[in-house]
Amino acid sequence: MKLFEYPSREAEAHVKTIIDRGLGFSSADHDQVLAFINDVKTRGDQALVEYTNRFDSDAVTLDTLKVTPEEFDAALASVDARFLDTLDRAIVQLTGFHEKQKQKGWIDTPRNGVMLGQLVRPVGAAGVYAPGATGGKTPLVSSVLMGGIPAKVAGVSTIVLMTPPMADGRINPHILAAARKVGISCVFKAGSAWAIAALAHGTDQVPKVDVVVGPGNIYVTLAKKIVAGTVGIDMIAGPSEILIIADRSADPACIAADLLSQAEHDAMASAILVTDSKALATRTLAVMELQLQALPRQETARQSLDNFGAVMLVPDIETGIELSNRLAPEHLELMVSEPFGYIDRIHNAGALFLGSYTPEPMGDYIAGPNHVLPTAGTARFSSALGVDNFIKKTSLIHYTEKALQNEADDVIRLAEIEGLHAHANCIKIRKK
Repeated sequence: MKLFEYPSREAEAHVKTIIDRGLGFSSADHDQVLAFINDVKTRGDQALVEYTNRFDSDAVTLDTLKVTPEEFDAALASVDARFLDTLDRAIVQLTGFHEKQKQKGWIDTPRNGVMLGQLVRPVGAAGVYAPGATGGKTPLVSSVLMGGIPAKVAGVSTIVLMTPPMADGRINPHILAAARKVGISCVFKAGSAWAIAALAHGTDQVPKVDVVVGPGNIYVTLAKKIVAGTVGIDMIAGPSEILIIADRSADPACIAADLLSQAEHDAMASAILVTDSKALATRTLAVMELQLQALPRQETARQSLDNFGAVMLVPDIETGIELSNRLAPEHLELMVSEPFGYIDRIHNAGALFLGSYTPEPMGDYIAGPNHVLPTAGTARFSSALGVDNFIKKTSLIHYTEKALQNEADDVIRLAEIEGLHAHANCIKIRKK
């Protein structure tokens, strides 16, 4: 990872490389995913099972595609009691945070004879995708929590979990334990683009849902992009990102560890340190090299740091904040002596972690906020996954006859200017 002085022409070129890395799809990938989706639309469960047999497990059949109550019971009995305690803690804390996001409908009478309002209701069904990861050996339990809990809090009645099986045809018991604890009982053994297709279009066994959420590889992401509009989706997520703004009060070892926590995700991930201390920058680079050598995912992390990592040496923290707002990082850590003093200056970030004892993984698992966050600069206009993703709002409008008469001429005038004479006529026939 290279040290840059910012602002400078060299630093600007690297910033542009990071911004432009984006999330690209080849035409071949698009065509392949579209073929998967169309096949599942046509052949339903049969296609779902065939793709699962080909790519994940040949033990899955039409009869074993859906997880049974007995499989849930066996999973709960097989996992460590301390893991269940951890799940309980995470669920309580995540639920408490998301409860505060709930909205209420409202009714207002702003003018004589006029009633306006808004209904807030949950969608009928939601699909949550949880990657199996490494053939189910490293299950992304947190994806079950982050997708399922806000759906539950929103009041969604049907939540369907799709996750790829292990080679033996079972779902990793930690995934099933998490689903049971969250209250998800409808789980299917399928992953990738065909799982997203099943959720979006429905099959004989898989309920058609209204919203699909959850992370995944390029095929999952592309499938969500294609079905968006048929169903709602959370976001088109790109590679992981972290930006740390630090002053000389920060610990280089903590900074290095936090940067590596995202660099190990993916070779396209971005990890950036912004600091006004050259001594801190130099020490962090040295410590990072030592930590990097001990990582099992060293090769991936090193590639990420070399291509999309950086240490940006800025003249002052204010300049660092300007750069951060421009990049709009997924995760932003403020490792400065007075982090709360900068909150009002942070305009673009998926999640903001304040202080040296708030590393990004706290938000990944247990703090409370959702870890499904906007990436690739989209924090400029979008937000974390939450209860809002699982609700819809319906406007209420009521006019008395007198109220309509009072505003009729204005509506007629606007409709006729737009050339919509049938619109105008709806008012004229009621006007006296």
